[in-house]
Amino acid sequence: MIILWLFTDYLSHAFGGWLLPFLGFFFLPTTTIAYAIAQNGFSTRSGGISTGGILIIVLGVLVDFGLIGGAKGRGVGKRQRPKRAR
Repeated sequence: MIILWLFTDYLSHAFGGWLLPFLGFFFLPTTTIAYAIAQNGFSTRSGGISTGGILIIVLGVLVDFGLIGGAKGRGVGKRQRPKRAR
């Protein structure tokens, strides 16, 4: 995302400024990139976002909130209880 921001106008075309991509980098990075992809690649002639773009944004939100691709159920980050001696 930093490379996109520094060397292209991809994010500035989607957002029109620097504040939202900057905040998105720290709080919702996947959603920020998904919105930029949707705005640049899936926008309609009237300036809106098509259904495919909306789906990409929803997918980005789900990844950021950990509902998709998270470590749930794999034991990563789970705290193990020490076994009690008998």
